[in-house]
Amino acid sequence: MDSAKHLYSAHEIRSDLLEKVTGSAEFASDVVVPGMLHGRILRSPLPHAVIKSIDVSAALAMPGVIAVLTGADLAGMNAHWGLYLRDRPLIAIDRVRYVGDPVAAVAAVDEFTAEEALDAILVDYEPLPHVTDAEAAMAPDAPLVHDKMDKITDFYFKGGTNAVEGTNIFQHYQYAHGDVDAAFATAHRVFEDRFKFPMVVHAFMEPHVVIADYRADSITLWSGAQSPTTVQKALSKLFEIDIAKIRVITPYVGGGFGGKSSVKIDPLVTALSWKAKRPVRVCLSVSESMLTCRRLSADIELKTAVDAEGKLLGKSVRVIMNGGAYADTGPAVAVKAATRAIGPYHLPNLKLESYAVYTNTVPGAAFRSIGGPPAVWATESQMDIIADAMGLDAVEFRMRNLLPRGGSVRPDLRPIDVDMATMLKRGLAEMDAAGGNSKTSGVAVAASDPGIHALGSAIVRLKIDCSVLVLTNTIELGQGAHGVLRAVASRVLGQPLPRIKVATPDTDLAPYDWVTGASRSTVIMGLAVEEACAEISREVRALAADLYGGDAAAYVLADGGVAGPSGFTSLRDLMVKANGIDSGEFVGLGKITPRYRNGDFARAPLFWETAVGVGETKVDEETGEVRLTRYISVADVGRVLNRKSAEGQDEGAAIQALGHSLYEELVYEDGQPINASMIDYHVPSIDESPREFHTVLIENGDGPGPSGARGMGEGAILPMAPVVSNSLARQFGVRVRELPLTPERVWRALRDAKAGRK
Repeated sequence: MDSAKHLYSAHEIRSDLLEKVTGSAEFASDVVVPGMLHGRILRSPLPHAVIKSIDVSAALAMPGVIAVLTGADLAGMNAHWGLYLRDRPLIAIDRVRYVGDPVAAVAAVDEFTAEEALDAILVDYEPLPHVTDAEAAMAPDAPLVHDKMDKITDFYFKGGTNAVEGTNIFQHYQYAHGDVDAAFATAHRVFEDRFKFPMVVHAFMEPHVVIADYRADSITLWSGAQSPTTVQKALSKLFEIDIAKIRVITPYVGGGFGGKSSVKIDPLVTALSWKAKRPVRVCLSVSESMLTCRRLSADIELKTAVDAEGKLLGKSVRVIMNGGAYADTGPAVAVKAATRAIGPYHLPNLKLESYAVYTNTVPGAAFRSIGGPPAVWATESQMDIIADAMGLDAVEFRMRNLLPRGGSVRPDLRPIDVDMATMLKRGLAEMDAAGGNSKTSGVAVAASDPGIHALGSAIVRLKIDCSVLVLTNTIELGQGAHGVLRAVASRVLGQPLPRIKVATPDTDLAPYDWVTGASRSTVIMGLAVEEACAEISREVRALAADLYGGDAAAYVLADGGVAGPSGFTSLRDLMVKANGIDSGEFVGLGKITPRYRNGDFARAPLFWETAVGVGETKVDEETGEVRLTRYISVADVGRVLNRKSAEGQDEGAAIQALGHSLYEELVYEDGQPINASMIDYHVPSIDESPREFHTVLIENGDGPGPSGARGMGEGAILPMAPVVSNSLARQFGVRVRELPLTPERVWRALRDAKAGRK
């Protein structure tokens, strides 16, 4: 299939571009609901404490203050929610568990009044012992963040979590195949290394925002959520209202990266609306969003056995993840971190173990390629360590161990569906072609198993004038998903792109979709739209054949109508002839479930998301400052449906990874986050991005999605950290095992290397 037939310009595909650059696009933060109040949240200044009392009388006495919500208002209510564990209260009830935990919420006539009212609320705390380090939280004498594990099964992810009662461990995952101990006993060399990955915040441009309108028997939300149907379900359980009476509308969202997936502030804002008996808008500040969720930090220990020829014999992985005060998606992140530490390598003997642990810190949550960046950072750094110790070239060492297409990462997972060796060779060749030196560049490869639920539907309506309306709960986060869905509908229905519109996601109008995330929208929702359009196409062609004669297969949808053996007929004329009046439309439903394609979509992963990174760095030996000067990113995407958006997703993920590689880290001291503001927290600027960045997208048309596409957008975040670290090691012989590679850490490593210390 010629991919050029399905390529359009970015402007043609993405109808949101003009709206956004002119400022006319409506984001969740722009929505105004008649009569709405403005909410602000009082947050805990302590990492762990009992709430002895809260006095809100002075706040309620202030002109313009309509309501104040506290834990006392929740008596007798079903007040706790979660994804794996019912561990999070709508608002703090008897204690706080981290600095930033919501203690009270004010609804007032404007934001200034609500903010002023927060200062009038008096809270008496009794401090409790706290713990911010995950390993320390696992100690038998560590203070418990939660005193019970109220487990939930099959709410958001399939299955449940293996929480350990009486501890802070809310996930303990184990997997093994082969005989790892025997592999270690018979190996030529065994390597043991430990790597640390920091807490990282999402830093999206639009903070969390929700407008909630609670009525006696219904709830309407305008939410910047990545998963409106999950929000809908959570609110249904919390407030005991039928799902059909809960409506979630999601305009454009200003970035998410997983930080707006599942459920975040929606229950709290809904509870505040319930208390105020009015619609309430809560738009967090950037600093408040930083205190709402972040990526789980990780401590990863690897033990790897190698034979004399440089073949991997076995590997054990132990991951400890800091999950923060509430579990959120942490149990899934811990599982993925363990699996993604395998790499795209043949390992006949394997043992995985991972923990997600409660601490008195900002709750950990999903973040672009959950668990992947710390896992790949560790594994790909160790691959270079092993190669160097064995006297092997780092690329050759990888080539000896890479799985071929169809090779098994784990027997219980789908075989790998790309050619990793070809990807690596392509990346090296592109580096040389760009004027770099592949022999001295840092290199890393990665393969991740997206946690995709193949569950989602789309409705497509073909109007009498051949305009098309696509109804889906896929969220436009800036990634261009709606543009891809437009392109799919255009191709199948034969109508030009300007005729295709994707409606604002609305759970009252569009059918169920699991989430916008996990690199799934192009595949799952693209197929759903394709199926819906195919149903319409069949109906139109069958009707044309019935009215004008001949076989339905002889008809084809074309711009404005249908072409057949007797020529072209407009859709309007077809409808008039069929219905007798100038009215009507065709409606198609596309539905994707695990049973799709004879049950093939039930097998995990639906596809492998793979990446190769090759990069060159410069280091200032006097200061330790590291700069990435040239970078090659390679992804096998099956088929490109929008090249500009695809390249943008790849580049954006890589630069996001540059942040946790060199700059980003949420730092705690004595239970306090000391840099939870964008003044103190450093994300990469354009000046810190590589001067040369080349994205290579490999197309073989062999993915499970429309036109043979597979998902992308997360893979490129994986190789960056080990590429930078490996480049540093190749140039200067220093290996830093903790991210980010700050100037101080690098300078100390260089100093120690010069002094002959390791």
